[in-house]
Amino acid sequence: RRPRAFRADGEEWVVWVTDAEGDDALEFAPATGPVPGATPRRLAAGQLGRVVDLAMAPDGSRAAIASHDGRLLLVERETGEVREVDRSEDGDVSGLVFSPDSSWLAWSHPGPRPLSQIKLANTTDLSVTEATPLRFQDYAPAFTLDGKHLAFLSTRSFDPVYDEHVFDLAFVEGVRPYLITLAATTPSPFGPQRHGRPFETPDRDETPDSEGTPTTRIDLDGLADRIVPFPVEAARYSNLRAAKDGVLWLRHPVRGVLGASRATPDDPDPKTDLERYDLAQQRLEHLAVDADHFEVSGDGKRVLLWTDGRLKVVPSDRRASSDDDSDTNITVDLARVRQFVDPSAEWRQMFDENGRIMRDNFWRPDMSGVDWDGVLDRYRPVLDRLATHDDLVDLLWEVHGELGTSHAYVMPRGGLGGGARQGLLGADISRHEDGSWRVDRILPAETSDPDARSPLAAPGVAIRPGDAIVAVAGQPVDPVTGPAPLLVGTAGKPVELTVSPAGGGEPRHAVVVPLADEEPLRYHAWVADRRAYVLEKSGGRLGYIHVPDMQAPGWAQIHRDLRVEVLREGLIVDVRENRGGHTSQLVVEKLARRIVGWDLPRGMRAESYPRDAPRGPVVAVANEFSGSDGDIVNAAIKALGIGPVVGTRTWGGVIGIDSRYRLVDGTLVTQPKYAFWLEGYGWDVENYGVDPDVEVVQRPQDYAAGRDVQLDEAVRLALEALGTTPAKVPPELS
Repeated sequence: RRPRAFRADGEEWVVWVTDAEGDDALEFAPATGPVPGATPRRLAAGQLGRVVDLAMAPDGSRAAIASHDGRLLLVERETGEVREVDRSEDGDVSGLVFSPDSSWLAWSHPGPRPLSQIKLANTTDLSVTEATPLRFQDYAPAFTLDGKHLAFLSTRSFDPVYDEHVFDLAFVEGVRPYLITLAATTPSPFGPQRHGRPFETPDRDETPDSEGTPTTRIDLDGLADRIVPFPVEAARYSNLRAAKDGVLWLRHPVRGVLGASRATPDDPDPKTDLERYDLAQQRLEHLAVDADHFEVSGDGKRVLLWTDGRLKVVPSDRRASSDDDSDTNITVDLARVRQFVDPSAEWRQMFDENGRIMRDNFWRPDMSGVDWDGVLDRYRPVLDRLATHDDLVDLLWEVHGELGTSHAYVMPRGGLGGGARQGLLGADISRHEDGSWRVDRILPAETSDPDARSPLAAPGVAIRPGDAIVAVAGQPVDPVTGPAPLLVGTAGKPVELTVSPAGGGEPRHAVVVPLADEEPLRYHAWVADRRAYVLEKSGGRLGYIHVPDMQAPGWAQIHRDLRVEVLREGLIVDVRENRGGHTSQLVVEKLARRIVGWDLPRGMRAESYPRDAPRGPVVAVANEFSGSDGDIVNAAIKALGIGPVVGTRTWGGVIGIDSRYRLVDGTLVTQPKYAFWLEGYGWDVENYGVDPDVEVVQRPQDYAAGRDVQLDEAVRLALEALGTTPAKVPPELS
C-alpha cells in the first residue's frame, strides 16, 4: 500500500507498506526492482500500527508515518530506528510533507472536531512548533520548492449565505489557500517588493532550475503572524501541492448532495478544476477541468492527473494541449498493466487484514470481552472451503457477527451494473376479470423531487384510472403476464402505450418515459396519504411530517412541509423506518424550538418567534426499523422533553462508523468505532434500542386492513394534550 518513489545516493527507490508479517512494515527496493535473488528490505515491522499516511524525505534519509492510533513517526532508512515525533488524541494526523532540504516536517494535526492546525517538526531534534493556532480547520500543507514558504488550506473565511428555504445562514464556501513566510525577513510574495517586480518574466521553458537543494530557514517566533491569504476567492479547495514556480490545488463546485439542483436528473455533476497559482507572475491559472485527483512529480515540473477515468501526464505550469498525442498531454495506457491474482491467497490476506483492522478500531479495546484472536482462529479453516468471493463475504459477515455490535458491515465493490433497467409506470395496474390490464391508481408527482415524476400524469399523456393498457410499443399486452415484460429495458426511454379508455371509445396512443425506480414516487405518495389522514382525523388541528433518514434526503423531506405543518396546533413527527445517518441533532434543534414571542406586521399574518417552532404538543412515532441516528433522535426527544414517543422499541444500533477501510480488492469493511452515550440510557441503547412512552404494536392484521394504529394513538395523545394545554396563538393588538 501507499507506494512512494524517491531518490537516494543517485539512484531511484520505492518504499511501500506491507503486511506480509501481519502488522504493517515498510519495504524498500530499487525502482527497477530487486536484483535476482534479492528481496526488498523490510523495516519497523510491528512498530507502526496501521499506516494511514506515508511521506518520504526528498534526500531519502527517512520516512514519515501517520498511524491509525494518532502517532506521528519517523523511520530512519539506514538504521530502521523508529522515533515518535508527536501524538494526537483527536484522530490521526494527515498531510505529511518534508521541506525541500529534508530538515523539516509539516503536517495537519487534529484537534476537537472539526478543528486542525499545522505543525512543524525539526527532523533532527524532533522539536515541535505550532505553525498555526488551533482555531480553524487547517490542512494540506506544502513547502514551496524554493523552501521559502509553507502553503496550506484553511477553513477560515466567514462569509455567510442566507438560506433560500428557511431562516438560516450557512458558510458555503469557507476555504482559502494561505501562505506562511518561513524566514522573518522574507516578504510576502503578494505584497510590495523592495526592488519592484520585473517588467517581463522569462518564458517557462527557459526558466533555469536552481542549482542544488535550497535551504529551508524557519524563524519560529511569530510564525502565525506571517500568515497571508492567496489573492483568490474563497471556495471549496483540496489537495494543495507545491510545483515549479507555484502551487496547485483542486477547486470543487458547490453542489447539492442529492443532485436535485441539476438541470435534469440525467445531467452530469459540475466538474472539479485543477488550478495553479503562479507565485512568480502573481496570477491564477486553470490547468484542467474534470480533475478527480493529481500528484506532482518530484522535480515539480509535471502532474500525474486522474481525469474522466484516464491517467494523464501533463505540465505543472501551463494548461495541457487538447491534442491527446502531444508531448504536453500524455495518456498512460493502463491496459498494459497486468496483474496475476491467486484468489485463495488473496482471500486469506483479506481475512487476516480485516481482523487486524477490526482489532485496531473497535470501540472497546477489549473487544467487548470477545477473544478476537480465538474467533479468527476458529473461522480461519473455513478459508479452505471457499469457492467464490461471495463465500468470503459471507464468512467475514459471520466473523463480524461474533462481536454482537451494530454497523459491522462487509460490502463488496460493485452495483447494479450498466444494463438497461425495467421500466415502471408509477401506477398500480392489475388484471381485471375481462382479461384486460387496467390502471387502478396513478401516483401523483412530487414536483420538488426530480426523482418523483409520475409518467402517466405527465402533460399530454392523459391516462386515467380505469383505462386499459392494450399494447406497449405496438406489441399487444399478454392477458396473463401483463405489460411488465414489454417494459423491460425502457426505463428513461420514450415508449408508446396504446390505451383503451375506461368509458369506451377508440383506443388512443400516449408516449411516456418509464421510471427505473418507483421508490421516491411511492414514498411521497405514502407521506401525502399519512398527512391527509392526520389532517382528517384531527379536524385540521395537527400537522404531520415524516423523517425517512438522518441524512440529506431526510433533511430535504423535513423542509418540504415543515413551514406549513408547524402552523397547525400540534405536530406529529413520524420517524418510523428511519434509516439513520448523522443529522439527528439538527432535527432535534428544530423540534425543540419553543415560541416566546410573535412578530405582527400590519396587514399580514403573525409570525412566531422563533420561526418554524411548534405551536403546541409534539408527538413522535417510532418502530423497530427506526435505527442508528433514528434511535438517537427518539432518545433525544425523550431526554429534552419535546414530547412522548409512540410505537415500539427502536432498532438499537448506535456505535458509529466512518467507512474508511477497503480491502485489497475494494471490498468495504466497517468497524464500530464511535461509541454513543445518551442521557438516561448511558451506553445501553446499543443492542437494545429506545423504549416508547406508549407502546403500540402494528400487527400484520393492521397492515392488511389498512389501519395505522400507531398513528391513531399519536393523534389521540396530541389532541388530548391540546385539551389541557392549548396551542400558542398571537396576541391581539391593544
